[in-house]
Amino acid sequence: MEIKLLGAKGCKVCQGLEQTLFDVLAELGVAAAVDKIDGVDDMVRYDVFALPGLVVNGQVKVSGRVPSKHEIAIWIKDASNAVG
Repeated sequence: MEIKLLGAKGCKVCQGLEQTLFDVLAELGVAAAVDKIDGVDDMVRYDVFALPGLVVNGQVKVSGRVPSKHEIAIWIKDASNAVG
C-alpha cells in the first residue's frame, strides 16, 4: 500500500494527521509506504489545493480537512482488501 501525506513543512495540522495516520496503521497492523509531500508541483499533480491532503494508492481521499481516525481506518481497510 502506498500513502502520500500532502502538507506544508512545520504545519501542526499536517503533523497531527501524520500521527493519526501512523496510529491507525499500527492499530490495524497494516504495512504501508508513507511519503510526505510538501512540494507544490506534487500537490497540483494530485489536484490538492487545500492542506492537508491524503492519497491512498493513488486516489485522493481528503483535501483541506483532517479526517477522523475512523475515516482513515475505513480507507486503509478498503485499500488493503482491494490489494489482496
